[in-house]
Amino acid sequence: MEKFNRAFFRDVWRIMSPYWKGKERWSAYGLIAVVVGLTFAIVYLNVRITIWYRGFYDALQHYDEPGFWRDMLTFGWLAALFIFSSVYRTYLREMLEIRWRRWMTRSYLTHWLGLRTYYHMQILSDTTDNPDQRIADDISAFIRGTLQITLGLLSAIVTIGSYIGLLWALSSRLIVPFEGQDWTISGYLVWAALIYSAIGTALITRIGRPLIGLNFNQQRFDADFRFGLVRVRENPESIALYGGEEHEHRTLMGRFAQIFTNYWRIMVRTKLLNWFSSGYSQIAIIFPFLVVAPSYFLAHLGLGLIIEVSSAFGGVQGGLSYIVTSYSELAVWHAVVDRLSGFTQHIEQTHQRAPGVGHITHADDGNLLYVERLTLQAPDGRPLLTDLSLRVTPGDSMLLTGPSGSGKSTLLRAVAGIWPFGNGKIGRPPRRESLFLPQKPYLPLGSLRDILLYPHGSADTSTEVLSGALRAVNLERLIPALDEDRPWSLILSLGEQQRLAFARILLQKPRWIYMDEATSALDESAEEDLYTLLRRELPDSTVISVGHRSTLLQYHRMRLSLDGAGGWTMATPEARAAP
Repeated sequence: MEKFNRAFFRDVWRIMSPYWKGKERWSAYGLIAVVVGLTFAIVYLNVRITIWYRGFYDALQHYDEPGFWRDMLTFGWLAALFIFSSVYRTYLREMLEIRWRRWMTRSYLTHWLGLRTYYHMQILSDTTDNPDQRIADDISAFIRGTLQITLGLLSAIVTIGSYIGLLWALSSRLIVPFEGQDWTISGYLVWAALIYSAIGTALITRIGRPLIGLNFNQQRFDADFRFGLVRVRENPESIALYGGEEHEHRTLMGRFAQIFTNYWRIMVRTKLLNWFSSGYSQIAIIFPFLVVAPSYFLAHLGLGLIIEVSSAFGGVQGGLSYIVTSYSELAVWHAVVDRLSGFTQHIEQTHQRAPGVGHITHADDGNLLYVERLTLQAPDGRPLLTDLSLRVTPGDSMLLTGPSGSGKSTLLRAVAGIWPFGNGKIGRPPRRESLFLPQKPYLPLGSLRDILLYPHGSADTSTEVLSGALRAVNLERLIPALDEDRPWSLILSLGEQQRLAFARILLQKPRWIYMDEATSALDESAEEDLYTLLRRELPDSTVISVGHRSTLLQYHRMRLSLDGAGGWTMATPEARAAP
């Protein structure tokens, strides 16, 4: 993790290559070509300005007023071209950056949400922390860092190539007095810049290497702390009822302590890095003057040439010292690559592992739900269900009962196709004809209208139809707030949220309804009203429920009881018609 080695650059290429091979590659190549061209232009203009220094300072030294104004005019158009190139290089680089980020965000969301990877990564005990941060922050940081570092390195190489010939030629003008003799050393200034930069790069690499691991941990600790704050924001009522403020405060401060401790280590290491890099940069200002001072005081050089040498030396030395001046950014970028690469690998491993955990096969078999020799286990291998076979026909109804933890909800997850631990075969109706209701309904961000239409409702459903659904489940008081965007999961009680879930059923009219204790927060009278409503409004829909109340038996023709040790029994209780 802490080295810029071959494996690291393989990870970089693995992350970035899909974009540069995808559908947007030609526009990306076009943008990067223009940005690179502008980078070359900026380097060229810098070289021209360096050469300009000699004439300008010589004009000053010799009180040459016409030459002074002529050089000022030259500088004007050089500066104008430099400003234009610099502005548009930044603008086009940012255009490429946001397009690249859009593509990568879409790609990662597709892979994370596709095949229910987000769910399997949790139940398979994946070690990925804060995938939300990887997608929201790390992608942006990776793209920005990759472009800045790549273009910066390219600029450094081009700068070295542009200046090194000039610096080599200027070296022939220098005389080095030694032991009473004057010496001319071929490429003297170039060798001085190489030695100075090599020493600085070696030392800065040794001093700054620990920052890679420290920045990696800092991003993780920040994300963990932010996640803890989000948990408090999402569960204020539960925390308030428990009186858990002290515990939450202690937990959050514990997480912040990790941030504080790690950041303090970053500060100490950065201080050492800044001591060296600042000293290195300051010495670099006077170093070329020290190198050429003997020739100058022997009257072999004019002031203009001294300035030109200083600028050319600074260009070569700055290019050679790219790692020295950019090591902090390189360390942050390395940490981002490590996090994003790890996330990518975990997604791929989950795609490979989840289907292979068990051998549950699924088939969309039209108007029938059947299970053949199905065996389910908990993630730790504990048996939940053994050798189950059953058939549920359209319009039928079945109640799943058993002690808590016996696998009732897990059976629904297996039917939905999201539980990987087990063996057997499940034939089911198409998902577009089915609706699963968990015990705690999911209320997405948005208005009540959005919530009622989640996930497959028609966007053009009229307000009158939505209002009718709310009246049917005794939530008519919410009709005036249909288009209000509020934190409804915090405003509505669990019982009201479960009523909203039944309103979804009425609006989306699924032919197959799976309910996991979907009325647990309601009293028996309200439960009876809602089940009666389903029978009346959707008489041909199949209903499969999970529940503990004996009152639910009257609404289901079949009863499947699980014993919690893998055993099960199927019965057909005497069902009475609901009033």
